[in-house]
Parts: sequence; C-alpha cells; structure tokens
Amino acid sequence: MSVDTIPNKIPRIILKDLKKEKYDIIILFALAIYGPHSGKELIKDKMDEKIFQKWIEELKKDNLIEEYTRDNNTFYKITEIGKDEFLKRLENTPRLNRLVHKLVSFFDGLLGGDALKEREEEMVTSVSDYTLSYRDYVFGLLSVDWRLDHMFEDGTKAGGLIPDEKMSFGTFLDYNAEHYANRPALLYKDMEYTYKELNEWINRYANYFLSLGFRKGDIINVFLENRPELMVTIGAMTKIGTIASLINTRQRSLSLAHSLKVNKVKAYIIGEELYNAFEDVKEQLELTNERLYFLKDAGNMTIPEGFVDLNEVVKDQDVTTPTAINDIIGKDPYAYIFTSGTTGLPKAAPMRHVHMMGAIYGWGGMANDMQPEDIIYITLPLFHSNAVHVGWSSALRGGSAVALARKFSVRNFWKDVRKYKATCFNYIGELCRYLLNQPPSPDDRNHNVYKICGNGLQPKIWKEFKERFGIRNVHEHWGATEIRGMFCNYLNIDCTIGINFQPLALVKYDVDTEEPFRDENGYFVKVDKGEAGLLLIKISDDTIFAGYTDKQATEKKIFRNPFGNNEIWLNTGDMIRYIGYYHAQFVDRLGDTFRWKGENVSTSEVEDVLSSFEQIDHSSVFGVEIPGTEGRAGMASVKATEGLENFNFSDLLNLLRKNLPPYAIPLFIRVLSELKTTSTFKILKSDMKKVGFDITKTNDPIYVLLPQSSEYTLLTEEIHKNIINGKYRF
Repeated sequence: MSVDTIPNKIPRIILKDLKKEKYDIIILFALAIYGPHSGKELIKDKMDEKIFQKWIEELKKDNLIEEYTRDNNTFYKITEIGKDEFLKRLENTPRLNRLVHKLVSFFDGLLGGDALKEREEEMVTSVSDYTLSYRDYVFGLLSVDWRLDHMFEDGTKAGGLIPDEKMSFGTFLDYNAEHYANRPALLYKDMEYTYKELNEWINRYANYFLSLGFRKGDIINVFLENRPELMVTIGAMTKIGTIASLINTRQRSLSLAHSLKVNKVKAYIIGEELYNAFEDVKEQLELTNERLYFLKDAGNMTIPEGFVDLNEVVKDQDVTTPTAINDIIGKDPYAYIFTSGTTGLPKAAPMRHVHMMGAIYGWGGMANDMQPEDIIYITLPLFHSNAVHVGWSSALRGGSAVALARKFSVRNFWKDVRKYKATCFNYIGELCRYLLNQPPSPDDRNHNVYKICGNGLQPKIWKEFKERFGIRNVHEHWGATEIRGMFCNYLNIDCTIGINFQPLALVKYDVDTEEPFRDENGYFVKVDKGEAGLLLIKISDDTIFAGYTDKQATEKKIFRNPFGNNEIWLNTGDMIRYIGYYHAQFVDRLGDTFRWKGENVSTSEVEDVLSSFEQIDHSSVFGVEIPGTEGRAGMASVKATEGLENFNFSDLLNLLRKNLPPYAIPLFIRVLSELKTTSTFKILKSDMKKVGFDITKTNDPIYVLLPQSSEYTLLTEEIHKNIINGKYRF
C-alpha cells in the first residue's frame, strides 16, 4: 500500500502546525507535492474533521484548491493559483525557505549546475511548448525529501559498482531467500512461490547445468513465453556465470533462425507453447551435439524425440547456491537480449551483472522505493530489458513480489491488478494508451496501484492517465538494453524522462543527410538551449556501452573525437530536448530503426525481406506516425520491376508474414514512379518521410493493411480521412 502522505511525507517543520490546528500549509503541501487527495486521505486520524473543513472552505474561497467528486468520494486538487501561492509561502517562510535551499543546493552539487541562475535566465521556447518551471522543479525536490537519505544511499551503491569486481545479481536472490524467506517472490496465475521456494528452484537448475560441465561464458538459447521457468532459467544463469540468450517469442522464420544461430550455444530450452515455431527453423540451425530441453506448458504434447524434460531432470538437484557464483564479475553477462540496431537482423546485446545491480539500486531504491509489501505487475515480455531491468530489479531491491502475466491483455489488466493486489506496474507507452482507450469504468480506481515505471508515456496523455486511474507516481525513463546511463524521472515531475547522471551532449542533426551537423573544422555542433538534438553519451569506461556480440555493429554506434578532444561518444540514435533544471523530454527515434507495438523495428531487416520479392527492384522502409497511436508504423516505398497491374500484393504479404514478426510488417506500401537517390546512390528517405501516407502530397498509389484485414487495400481519400480521425484501431 502507498505510504500515507500525512504524516510520513510531510516535513516535521510543517507537521508542527497540526497541534496548532493550522492546516492550510499542510493541505497545500500535500496537494502541490503529491497531487489530488480524497478528504479521507488527508484527514486520516491526524486532523480534526470540523477544523479541516473550515480550512478547506478558506482555501476554496481564495481559489487555491478545487473540490470535486469521483466514485462517490470527495477529492481536492490544487489550482495554478494555489501552486504559485504555495511557492510564495515556501520562499517567504524562513523555515521552509531553508529546506528548499538545502535541496536545491544538494542537487546543484550533485549535477554540477546552478538552478537559481537558470531561474533567472529566460529559456528559449520549447517546440513542445513545455519547459520545466522552477516551481515544478522545487515541488519535485520536495517530493523526495522524506526519503532522500535512503534514495542516495542506493545511488551511492549504484555509482560505486566496479565492473571488474566480483558481483552477481544472484546474491540478491540469496539475500531475499534468507531475509524474506516466506514472503511471496512470484505470483503466476493461481500459484505463489516464496523467495525460499523460488531460490531453491533456481539453484536446482544451476546445479544441474554445472553437473553437465557447463561453465562461465557458456550460452543457452531460451525460447519461452512469460512463465516461472523463464525467471528460474535467468536466475540460474546468475549463479554459475552462464548466459541465457533470450529469444523474442514473436520472431518467426528468417529472424528466428538468425537469432538462434547468432551465438554458439551449448543447449536449447524450448517451451511447449513455441515448439512448432522452433521446429519450423530447426533444420536451418545445423544442430550437432547441442542439448535440447523441453518445458511442458499446457501438457498437451509428449516430450518430442531428442528432447529432455528439464523440470523432470532437475528434481533431485542440490538446492543450495553453487560456489561458482563467486567467480562472476560485474561485466560478465547473464543474458543476451536481441535488439534492432542500425543495420540488418536483430543483434544480441549483453545484459551484464553490473547493469542489473545498478538497476536494482536505481529502480528498486532510488525511483520506486520498493518495500516488502509492494507487488509489481509485469505484463511485458521478459526477453525485453524493461521487464527485467525495470520490473524484476525493482522487486529484488525491496524483497517485493512479482506478479507475472503470460502476456499483456487489456481486458484482464485491471482484473489481475486487483487479484494480485499489485501496488506498481511497469509499462511502455502503448500499454498506457491501450488502457486509456478503454471505456471509463467505476473500477478505474478500484486498485492499489500508486506508482508505475517504464518508458514511452506521451506528454499529451500523461496527466489524463494519472487522474483517471489514480496514479500518484510516474517514473518515466529513457534507456536502452546495451547502454548504462539512463534518464529517470526520480522526482515524479510530469511529462519528462527525468535526470541523467552520466556526461552527455545534444548535437544538431540533419534529417536530410541523416548525419550530425559539423562545423568548419568537421566537429559536431551542440544545440541551442531548448532545441532538440541527437543524444550522445560519453563512453568513460567499457560498461557505459555494452555493445553487441557483433563487433562491427558495435563500432557503428560509436563516434570518435566528435568535439576535437579525443573523447569517445555513443550515438544513441534518439532525439532529446533539454527542458530545464537537469530534466529532458524524449522527442523521436532517428536512423534506421523505429518503434512500433513496443518493439524496435530494423528498417534494413524489413528491406531485405522486401528485396527478396521478385517483383520489387528497390525498397526503402521507415516509420510514420498514425494519429492516436504510440511510436511509428512501418511504411515501405518500393520500385516495382514491372507494371502495377501485375503486382501481386497477396504473395508479398504472405512473404512478409512468413519472414517477419507481426509488428515489423509494413502497414503502408507506396509504389514509386521513380526512385530518387543522392550522387552516391543513397536513397533519399527524408523526402518520403515528409510525404508519409498523405495521398494529397503524391501521385504515387499507396496501399494500406487495415486492422483485421488479410490484404493490402488501395488508400483512398475516405480511408485516409478515417485513419486520421482514428476510426481504425491499429
């Protein structure tokens, strides 16, 4: 359950006013810093109800707060006038001004800036019309004052992690098994596993693989949907130094075979639910003596020939943690996650122990302040870093429980949240939009969730989402699987990805050449204040950028000496805008990847499949925005080898579905009359991106794959209008 605002989150210097029956500053503090509260939440057993009502009427009369009814309860929220008045009181009351000055000075020292000087400067108006005010920054600082010591205790631990020193996040599993032995660690369907039970299961797996001669650095391909065995497998890797190569369960055919072959592995763990997909590509894997393990699911299949029932063979294994855990160091990987880089098929990015340990302290401690009573509901797939590095890491820090869903279901989401009594969930932007698009329900606030963590929540729906579902804390972040150095909204300020403690730079970017601008000396140019720019992160050690197993792909992400001082910087491929007081906003993803349905799509991977179609001579793939959706949908511009009247869209769609996961299939196809290129024969994507699927800007025919449709349809003015107006749900 949420920590009560009053008295736990109110500074003691203000709480003294309770005895004086002077409630106005306490009420304003609660509403300004922590958002809307019901009358019951404010009163609790700390205020006299009659005196409380007197102060409420005074504050309402002065237009400092508003009263409203929701779900038959009376709520209060602060007005803009009220926020300004509260800031004045903070600055004009010596005891409160000292508190604010202490917090501002502390963060200035930590981040190397001057907030008061920034307050005096007039910032350039942001393109998004959103810049962070000093008032909102101060309110954010006050929101963590009550736990600041614990917050930065974890920050110090995260910052003190040394990649070459011995560490394994498996030690947190051991710690929790000892200190929270009988508390729930994992809730799945109607099953509950305590930390002791989960850790013993993990150790059985670990000791079994050790008994077969598996050693640190050995790789196992793991092809499972979200279920306990997947967490157990990952956990086992943390005990013996082996690596779980976590295969995206939505991949099929070409991309699946590639991911299964990209690393030299010693074993495969295949779930019953994905056996057919594995069997379809098995011949392409050229298996020799790799061990094949099968994990039953519904139990409808017998163990396939050549496979071993993994849960059966581990039953009698030792349940204690193997000593091999002592040989693991921070920069050792415990898993590979596949990410779409700038070119080609998915690349394996290592998830290192030092990154997970940093996530445990950063997410579990600094951001989410997880407690043993907390339960985080994870619906995102565990083959993505969000589920592991944001979700599971949070639970491990607090001895909290994970409630694991097989997959996200908009219909069952809130039912499961209530069933498991979840207090937190992790998200991507699409998940929040799906929930918000559902018809309002009396049960929208009938749950225990008060904090959420993730990435991609758009500013335009941020406040609406919080208000409708009664969410107090939104810990938005920006990051990537292979990068150490994330932004995080630690201060719970609206519409920002938060703060980044790593050295970074925002540089001007030319969308036409798809390269950073350079000055007369050939060096990159940093953006003006308030201007969006390409985010670069300084590579100060070899853990900032874990890279990929493909060294060539790793090198393509690095800029060497971009500013003339021989430094090395990482190209994140994302546009970011600084909005003031150390905070930023995500703007867009650049280059040859875009994000759709919560997945990264490699344009070159899609282009390779399109180019294999005999009726296509050239293709160019990019992402386009569809109103009312998150991310960008795939669009392909193609030059056909023959006339449009003979073009077989049905065969093309069959080819795409066979070789690409559903999220990567282009929703729009523009058939070009001519293909424009540069003098070096590089296709000019920028012009095609500007046109998108707007049929008023081109005479080329455009085809669309509408929701629930099994064929591409010519995009007409009526269909285009309906797409723009949100009639179709993509």
